[in-house]
Amino acid sequence: MIKITLPDGSVREYTSSVTAMDVAKDISEGFARNVISAKFNNKTIETTTTLTTDGDLVLYTWKDDEGKKAFWHSSAHILAQALEELYPTVKLWVGPAIDKGFYYDVDLGDTTISEKDFKAIEDKMLAIARGKHDFKMRTVSKVDALAYYKDTNEYKVELVEGLEDGTISFCDHDTFTDLCRGGHIPNTGIVKAVKIMSVAGAYHKGDENNKQLTRVYGITFPKQKELKEYLTLLEEAKKRDHRKLGKELGFFTFSQRVGQGLPLWLPKGAALRDRLEQFLKTAQKKAGYEMVVTPHIGQKELYVTSGHYAKYGEDSFQPINTPADGEEFLLKPMNCPHHCEIYNSGPWSYRDLPKRYAEFGTVYRYEQSGELHGLTRVRGFTQDDAHIFCTPEQLDDEFKKVIDLVLYVFGSLGFENFTAQVSVRDLDNPDKYIGETANWEKAENAIINAAKDKGLDYVVESGEAAFYGPKLDFMVKDALGRSWQLGTIQVDYNLPDRFDLTYKGSDNEMHRPIMIHRAPFGSLERFIAILLEHTAGNFPLWLMPEQAIILSISEKYEKYAEKVLNLLENNEIRALADHRNETIGKKIREAEMKKIPYIVIIGEQEEKNQTISVRKHGGEDIGAVSIEDFAKLVEEEIKKTLKPFNG
Repeated sequence: MIKITLPDGSVREYTSSVTAMDVAKDISEGFARNVISAKFNNKTIETTTTLTTDGDLVLYTWKDDEGKKAFWHSSAHILAQALEELYPTVKLWVGPAIDKGFYYDVDLGDTTISEKDFKAIEDKMLAIARGKHDFKMRTVSKVDALAYYKDTNEYKVELVEGLEDGTISFCDHDTFTDLCRGGHIPNTGIVKAVKIMSVAGAYHKGDENNKQLTRVYGITFPKQKELKEYLTLLEEAKKRDHRKLGKELGFFTFSQRVGQGLPLWLPKGAALRDRLEQFLKTAQKKAGYEMVVTPHIGQKELYVTSGHYAKYGEDSFQPINTPADGEEFLLKPMNCPHHCEIYNSGPWSYRDLPKRYAEFGTVYRYEQSGELHGLTRVRGFTQDDAHIFCTPEQLDDEFKKVIDLVLYVFGSLGFENFTAQVSVRDLDNPDKYIGETANWEKAENAIINAAKDKGLDYVVESGEAAFYGPKLDFMVKDALGRSWQLGTIQVDYNLPDRFDLTYKGSDNEMHRPIMIHRAPFGSLERFIAILLEHTAGNFPLWLMPEQAIILSISEKYEKYAEKVLNLLENNEIRALADHRNETIGKKIREAEMKKIPYIVIIGEQEEKNQTISVRKHGGEDIGAVSIEDFAKLVEEEIKKTLKPFNG
C-alpha cells in the first residue's frame, strides 16, 4: 500500500498500481471529469502515470494555471501534427506553452505561412482534436531517438544529442510522435476551440547567426464560449493600449533622435507624474521617510562592490571613460548602492535607527531593442525607491509598515484585486545568489511571517528572489483580468555586508543593520502604463490632469466662462475653458475623448442665474448647479478615493 497526501492535508491509501486519475475518481467522479493535469512530489506527471511510492499529489483543472499549462502544451503537439499534415516537408523545433497559449518554431523551407492560412490550420487542429486521441508517454533510448530523427530533422537530432540516455521520452497521439518531457491533458478531445493568433520569425536557439525559423502562435480553450470571451478581451485591450491612450491624451512621446526606450513626458504627462510623486511623498513623510537625491552616474567600482555589475553588467550601458587614466563611470542601474553610501556618511547608534531614505531616482538599463514596449519596457525609468536601515528587532515592524503603505497606494488608485508573492531562492541553483544561507533563511522567514500577520493572500514562488535577497511582490489584476507585478518589498542582509554598514548597539558594540528595499509603484513609467490600461484613461478624479472643461455656447458667454474658470481654480479644481468657434456638440465629443471627468456648459440661462450646467464623462447629466455646490461635489468625490495615510 502507498499513502497519497492531497493539498488539504488528507491522506488516502491505495495499492501501488493506482494512477493520478484513479485518485481523482476516488475523490469524485464529477471532479475527475474536470482533471486535466497533475503533479506528484512537485514533478509534473501524466494523469495516467502509475504512482508507486508515498507522496504529495496535486490535481489540476482548467481553472488552475498548471492545468492551462498542460492544456496549451498538449495543444502545441496538436498544432505540430496539423503543420506536418498540411506541410509535409516541415521540420519541427520546439513548442512550449506560454502565458496565453503556445507556439511552435518550425522550418518550412521555401514555404511561408500567412494570415490567409490560419483557417486551414485551425480546421486541421480541430479535426485532430475531435478524434479524442490519448496522449501516451514512452521512454526511448538515445540511440533509438537519434535513429528516429536521423536524416529527417537535424533540429531534433541536436536536441537529443544534448540529453542524457535514460532521460529521453516521446509523446504519441494519433499518428504523431514528438520528443517531449511530459505534462499533457488526457486526450485531444478536451480541446474544443482553436485560434491561430499570429506568425513571426524566430532565430534558431535565439541566435541571429542561425537560420530564421517560423514561429506559429496559437491559443485553445475547452469551450468555444471562452475563446469568444478571450477575443473580445483582446479587442478591449487594444482600445486600452497605453501607447494608444498616451498619444491620444498627450501624456508622452518617443523620439528616434533621443533614442529608443527613452520616453519624453509632455506637459500633461509630466503633471500626472508630479501628482503621483506628491501623493507618495505626502504619505512617506507621515511614515517617517527622508527624501534624498543621488546622481545619475556612479563609479564602476560602486556597482562592483554592490554586485550589480557582475549580475547586470551585460544589461547596463557600457562604462563611461573620463580623460583620467582608468576612471570609469556607469549610468546608474540601481539606486540602492548610492543610498548605502548616504548611510555610510555618518556614524549611527541604535537610537538613530531606523533610517528611511526615499528618492524618485532615475536608473538606466540597456534593454534589447526587440524587448522595448511603450512605457512597460524602457531603457531609462524612475523608481519610487526607498531603503530602510534598521536593527533586527525593528525588521518585523518596519516590513509591516511598508505593506501598509503599499496597500494604501493600491487602494487610492483603484487596484483592489491582488495577491502577494513571497519570492524566495531556487535551492537547486545557489550560484544565482550572494550572501550566507543563514541570512537568507532569516530574511525569507521574516517576509512569510509578516505576510501571515497582515492577513495577505500570498503564495511562495521559488527562484523569483532578487540576487541579494528574498522579496514580497504584489501581483495585481487589472480591469481585464491580466496580472501585473506592482510594488515590491525586499529584505537584504547582503548589501550592508558588502558596504560595511554599521551602527553602535546598546552593548556599545558595532552591528550590521538590515536593509529593506521598497517601491510601491515599481517604476513611474510602468505604473502609469498599467494604470492607463486598467482605467482606460479614466483616472481617479484627484489624479486627472484636467478635472473639468468649460464650454460656452457662443462667444457672448466667454466672459462669464472665464469668471467660472477663475472660481473653479480658486476652489482648487483643475479646469480649462474651450472658446473655439466650434459647435457645442463637437466640443462635448472631443472632451469625452480626452476623458475629462466633468463638462461644464455655459449659456444664456447659466449666465442669467449665475449657475453652471454639468455633465459627467460618459453622459450622465447632473444639471444646473451653483459653482459652490459643484466644488463640494468634486471635493466629496475626491475624498472617496483619496483618504489621508495614517502612517
